[in-house]
Amino acid sequence: MERIRICTLALLLVQGLQPCYPQGSAGSSGDVEPRFLVDAPIAGMIRRGVVAFDADFFQQGGILLGISVGVFDRLTLGVSYGGSNLIGSGEPVLNPVPGVNIRLRIVEESLLLPALALGFDSQGRDGYIRSLNRYVIKSPGLYGVLSKNYGVWGFLSIHGGVNYTFERTDEDRDINFYCGIEKTIGPTISLVLEYNLAANDNEEEAVGQGSGYLNAALKWSFGDGLTLSVNLKDLTRNSAVVEGVNRSVRLEYVKTL
Repeated sequence: MERIRICTLALLLVQGLQPCYPQGSAGSSGDVEPRFLVDAPIAGMIRRGVVAFDADFFQQGGILLGISVGVFDRLTLGVSYGGSNLIGSGEPVLNPVPGVNIRLRIVEESLLLPALALGFDSQGRDGYIRSLNRYVIKSPGLYGVLSKNYGVWGFLSIHGGVNYTFERTDEDRDINFYCGIEKTIGPTISLVLEYNLAANDNEEEAVGQGSGYLNAALKWSFGDGLTLSVNLKDLTRNSAVVEGVNRSVRLEYVKTL
């Protein structure tokens, strides 16, 4: 907890030194729609002609790289690839195939209605487990998500989704649910909380132990199109294969072609 307080104070100090112009996907001055909570997809999109590069750095020297392109204002396509033990010692464990994702926003947000997006994402998180033929955090698979924004001392965003993964080697075929909130803190910082029920990962042979995954992130837009996310994952300590709280970092760069 002391580390979290120190990091928060440091970012708030930097926040006070930043100019208040539109930057990345964090803070009240951000001009890029967030596309994820921590891991879970939401209804945010990148517009036509915009490309987004994502780099995730996770435990055991893991790196996951992704690129997404706004084909139309309401349609985004992307691919990703990575592995574990790419940094440090040990034999690298590469993902078996690249991940693919497609996101279509069916309904635009209005004063009364939330935005609705449907999609498919085959990319799991936090590394691939060869012996179990699955990712540590299962890929979303098919999903639908609602997102609504409110003007509350900046912006408050509320999200809720349902998904059905195709990673079923543990015979857990349940539909899953997730939800989360994002609150801006000044022009360039946002705080995110995400809860993944993990109803599709709680059977006898599963990695999850039944309490779901509670994740948090502090996001900072520090340049034009650049956003850094410092993540604390599995605060409920639900995973049977990762000890304690799982720390990761994500770097996002969004650019108009």
